[in-house]
Amino acid sequence: MTSFPELDATPVLVVDTDVLDRNLTRMAESAAARGLALRPHVKTHKCVEIARRQLDAGARGLTVATVSEAEVFADAGADDLFVAYPLWVDAARGARLRALAGRVRLTVGIESAAGARALATHAGTGAGVLVEIDSGHHRTGVPPERAGDVATAARDAGLDVVGIFTFPGHSYGPGVPPRVAAEESAALTAAAASLRAAGTEPSVISGGSSPTALIEVRTDATELRPGVYVFGDAQQLELGAITERDIALSALATVVSARDDVLVLDAGSKILGADRAPWATGYGRILGIPDARIVALSEHHATVRWPTESPRPGLGDRVRVVPNHACNAVNLVDELVAVSGDVVVGKWAVAARGCNT
Repeated sequence: MTSFPELDATPVLVVDTDVLDRNLTRMAESAAARGLALRPHVKTHKCVEIARRQLDAGARGLTVATVSEAEVFADAGADDLFVAYPLWVDAARGARLRALAGRVRLTVGIESAAGARALATHAGTGAGVLVEIDSGHHRTGVPPERAGDVATAARDAGLDVVGIFTFPGHSYGPGVPPRVAAEESAALTAAAASLRAAGTEPSVISGGSSPTALIEVRTDATELRPGVYVFGDAQQLELGAITERDIALSALATVVSARDDVLVLDAGSKILGADRAPWATGYGRILGIPDARIVALSEHHATVRWPTESPRPGLGDRVRVVPNHACNAVNLVDELVAVSGDVVVGKWAVAARGCNT
């Protein structure tokens, strides 16, 4: 297992650029083959260098989670950004949105008449809007058949309604991605019909999550917005959405304690994140040792149950840990170490770390 001796301290998050580029190419080619635009969600990596690679690989634009993320990527030269959440806009946030709309092609999400009016009042009408629908995740978004009502309210407020979007977040469960992809497709079709009945022809019909993005279903969608696909993570492995060869992000960690079939590593929740879905079999995986499991996690340590049939590392040896949730792990560090094979090729700032507003 590669130890990268030139890295003098662990833990550190490592990005395998060869795997990363393969993941970017696969998703871009899959989307293009289906006639879909790719607008990846950069909240996963928050990194300018990776965003540029995504755009160079064929992405039409970028999806962000917050206004401050949009500001970071606009400053880095991205010129087509979608804030994929229904914002509640006050005067301060409106001023920021107005400034962004003056320098990039900006689209934002809405889900209510009141939200549309607040957006128009405080940010003006320079940004396009997409109506968010609930395709089964039950977090935000209106029922598909009500999309036209929200679109009408937004038009009445002077906004440019360009289409609809959804996030099929309920795809994160064993065995469910194919069913959820079909539910998402049906919801988008119904919402597009609702918009048309209300007099708005949607030019953008946007959806997608990493577990469902590569599943081919009959759909009216025009755009995909996956995020985690760039790195993969232990959750995606558990779901069967990827294989270990698709893992680009790992935490390089050192063995600090070893006894019998238990190892303790110097990588805890403060670098891996603490996410563990109810169906997950551990707090993370060990790259190259598929049967190893992180069975306990504290702030600075991970306890690993090591399979007896695999040679066990000793004290001071290094292993690479696959976090359960890549997005949370990345937001815990200031930089990512880029590697190719056994060589460190660069260090990339997590430029949008902590951009929560």
